[in-house]
Amino acid sequence: MPHPVQDFNQRIIEEFRANHGRVGGPFEGGRLILLTTTGARTGARHTTPVAYLPDGGDRILVIASAGGSPRHPDWYRNLVAHPQVTVESGVFTYEARAVVLTGEERDHAFARAVESDRGWAGYQEKTDRVLPVVALHEIARPGPPNINASSPGEAIRLVHDVFRRELALIRGELASGTTTLGAQLRVNCLTFCQGLHNHHTGEDVAMFPFLADRHPEARPALDRLRTEHAHIATLVEELREALAGTDLVSVRTEVTRLTHELEAHLAYEEEHLIPLLDHA
Repeated sequence: MPHPVQDFNQRIIEEFRANHGRVGGPFEGGRLILLTTTGARTGARHTTPVAYLPDGGDRILVIASAGGSPRHPDWYRNLVAHPQVTVESGVFTYEARAVVLTGEERDHAFARAVESDRGWAGYQEKTDRVLPVVALHEIARPGPPNINASSPGEAIRLVHDVFRRELALIRGELASGTTTLGAQLRVNCLTFCQGLHNHHTGEDVAMFPFLADRHPEARPALDRLRTEHAHIATLVEELREALAGTDLVSVRTEVTRLTHELEAHLAYEEEHLIPLLDHA
């Protein structure tokens, strides 16, 4: 007999993978991952669409809400029994170690989640159980990240789309803000900044020298991209300084500046790098 929840999840999973993390319906415009756990009793692998919150550094947070159900979701019971999980972001796939937060750390993280989306508070009000908050720590591996792309050029475009999508989410969060700068919004912005810094550093250190050696004619474009990296790093630092205060107007201004400059940079990079990468 068909299971409505399983059928719904399977449709989301297929749409997520087919569109590199973009889905419609109730998850449209949100932050979503596919979380694969190992069955606590069966040892079988199970994949579930789960909303997440950025948390800086090498971890993200997921909340075992089950829509306010009186029972923990299966994926939560699985990762308690088997803490190593697989995370799919739509672009990246990686192994992670699940850690259930406790005490003040859990309470602070859940408060940030509620500040970001009141729906979490609604789920908590529907049940007597305390909704668990779980940190998923990426397990470092040697070599480049595992990007779900068929070519180096597509990998660059997909990574760029991650930045575009995250900036759009941050702009949406800012647009819905009132007089204070939420703690979760700060984390979201700073996580984005760190990811962008890591991406540009990798290009400067590894990709650009590789391409310059094989395509000397591309050196003027690569030099321009390096210069733009330095300029964007300055904008990122100015955003960090704005985030240290409580003035939403200043943060909106810096996010708008960064968005404008970054969009132009990404478009120029795709125009000049994707043909070289796919040729290489």
